[in-house]
Amino acid sequence: MKGFIALVLICLSINTYAAEQAEQIFKKLAPSLFQIRLIDNASGEKSSIGSGFQINGQGLIATNYHVISGFARHPNKYRIEYLDHLGNKGALTLKRVDVVNDLALVKREAGVNMPFFQLAEQVPHKGEELFSLGNPHDLGMIVVPGTYNGLKKESFNDKIHFTGSVNSGMSGGPVVNQNAEVVGINVATSGNQIGFLVPHDKLVALYQAFQTTDDISIAEQISQQLSKNQQKLIDTMLSSEWQSKQLGQGLIPTVDVPFVRCWGDSNADKTDALILTAVAHCALDENTYISSKFFTGNLEMEFRYMQAKELNASKFYHLYEQQIRRAGPGNKATKDDVSEYQCHHDIVSPSDRDINSKTVFCTRAYKQYPQLFDVLYLSASIDKNQQALISHFTIAGVEEGSALAFTRKFMESVSWK
Repeated sequence: MKGFIALVLICLSINTYAAEQAEQIFKKLAPSLFQIRLIDNASGEKSSIGSGFQINGQGLIATNYHVISGFARHPNKYRIEYLDHLGNKGALTLKRVDVVNDLALVKREAGVNMPFFQLAEQVPHKGEELFSLGNPHDLGMIVVPGTYNGLKKESFNDKIHFTGSVNSGMSGGPVVNQNAEVVGINVATSGNQIGFLVPHDKLVALYQAFQTTDDISIAEQISQQLSKNQQKLIDTMLSSEWQSKQLGQGLIPTVDVPFVRCWGDSNADKTDALILTAVAHCALDENTYISSKFFTGNLEMEFRYMQAKELNASKFYHLYEQQIRRAGPGNKATKDDVSEYQCHHDIVSPSDRDINSKTVFCTRAYKQYPQLFDVLYLSASIDKNQQALISHFTIAGVEEGSALAFTRKFMESVSWK
């Protein structure tokens, strides 16, 4: 009993110390912490809110791109404002964005000796206590203690795994160490005390680009960033090891990269099923947010093996065609963002592989970001009466050369056993 009481007292002492630290950090940093508001000009009301923090003495404020994305896309429809800890409001101008890492730099009118956050020179160590600051649910600024758990292993673009409550409205707020130095930026939550942060080195890089690079339009910044990121993704995929895996009587590729996760399913337990179906689906577990109606940056591959039990060839082929028609784009976009798909149909009978297929290769162009496309590829075997192998992939926001290189590699990796 005494041991239990001692343990309780220790826990209370630790919690009290953490609360005192959080309070001290908030008092020190509150003048440099802001609510960021996107205001709809026509109604004069808030369209979205987030958090931001000043990173130099000239009024430069860091936040998430998705907090101000409406203005980035439609600057005539919205304006950006800040609200400080004393209730003062002011206008903000958008200076720089990083859509891949969900960051933005906005600027307020500079004053004299304006306080600002210091960016850390080192990354935290695993298990280190951190403090997330922000404005959840429009309730006012708060500090949330949590723990640094390293980088998320399955991410193509680095994200910090943070054990702490990153709530809605805290997006764009800073996460600091015990020295009040910024080590990350709030970006997302998975609930249950699991949050994700943008590493502070991404913000350092964006700040350096702001300081050293000539001004270019927001659209040009986004286009360059999307192109560079997808080029890196495709290059990484193509340079990684592709192995063959059996799916029914077919052979399909698996790519040895941690950021593409695969799942499988079948109806093998359904004894009354007329067609045995086995499916393997692999996808990049992230995408790039451009707006609430436009996402890009993703990649997915799907393979479907079908084998008839008692159907005749004509009936089987009819059901087979229904499966093919289900293929669609892997990302969300509107007619304002992309063109209609343009498709090329072909019959492929390669001499080096034991499969004959009907293929469809489709692309749709990005209207605001030249040279970028969404790509959809579908291949369906046509050389067996009651067996079929469908292979399908989509890539969002890729240049033509990368898309064709990936298509060649993909086509070469599918065959009959």
